[in-house]
Amino acid sequence: MLAIIRCRIFCLPVCYPKSIKIYKYTELFLSVVLYGYETWSLTLREERRLSVFENRLLRRIFGPKRDEVTCEWRKLHNDELNDLDSSPNIVRVINSRMRWAGNAERMTERRVSYRVLLGKTEGERPIARPTLR
Repeated sequence: MLAIIRCRIFCLPVCYPKSIKIYKYTELFLSVVLYGYETWSLTLREERRLSVFENRLLRRIFGPKRDEVTCEWRKLHNDELNDLDSSPNIVRVINSRMRWAGNAERMTERRVSYRVLLGKTEGERPIARPTLR
């Protein structure tokens, strides 16, 4: 799974604009990693590994930075990556969604969020296509 993501993001030609690379990052990486997040309980080691992998992808997308003082190319620091990337940290997203799932689990059965979490919706939809007006 990670090899596919690496290949698709790392093998993007340099001539692609950063907007396309960021789009691929959000569509491929975030969707694959966040699949099934409700059942996870991340350990510190797993959180660290996810952060390292995410930063590696972002460094690959944004490329090196030229230092103005020494005029040498260097890798972007984590703080600079967080400033360039507008999406939140993946570990923070997983933890906040886990918190939402815990809150929805404690809700009463009348609440819509609780029914959506359990997959018990009320009412029926018609089987056929809607009629045209």
